[in-house]
Amino acid sequence: MFKNLFGRASNASAEAPELMRPEERMRAIRGSSIAELGARLLIAPTALMQLTLEDALTVVSYMIPRRIANGTTFIREGDKTDTGYMVLLLEGEVTVENIVVSRRTPVTVTVLGPGSLIGEMGLVDGKARLASCTASSDVCCAILSRDALEKLSEDDPHTAAKLMFAVSLRIAERLRDTAEKLKTYSQLVQAMQQEIDHLMPT
Repeated sequence: MFKNLFGRASNASAEAPELMRPEERMRAIRGSSIAELGARLLIAPTALMQLTLEDALTVVSYMIPRRIANGTTFIREGDKTDTGYMVLLLEGEVTVENIVVSRRTPVTVTVLGPGSLIGEMGLVDGKARLASCTASSDVCCAILSRDALEKLSEDDPHTAAKLMFAVSLRIAERLRDTAEKLKTYSQLVQAMQQEIDHLMPT
């Protein structure tokens, strides 16, 4: 696991990246190919395309890179501790699973690849995780914690506001998609009940 920010930094800053000034953060990531990749993926359609590349580079300077080994479950459904962070996938794939009501075996919801965001709701509210995430290959990712977000808000309120607006839009899109699925499910259940009533008259 990496412990430092993207790019190179002084030893003092590397040990305590939360103490770095904004200009030090930008210097630290200058010339870092992985930091630029992170910024470009952060503004991809699968992530937060409302941000500019400059905004994304600023956000990336507050993120911590991580490597996760194949087969590692790094987010667990129902976990209520240490949930205040968001993950940006840079390389590799992650399987997202849910334990459906009355089942014991997890059901795969989706498989995510580079440019995908995981855990945006945890970044906002820090509440229990809604799904489990397991690396289905070796994964390289970037993590933005709530503490780092607060630091970004102090250092650059404009970029922090744009980031949270983009995250809010993404969460709203997912909620609308869920509402549409529930509506379709309700219509299906109603149609099935009508068919059962027709086949089994009272």
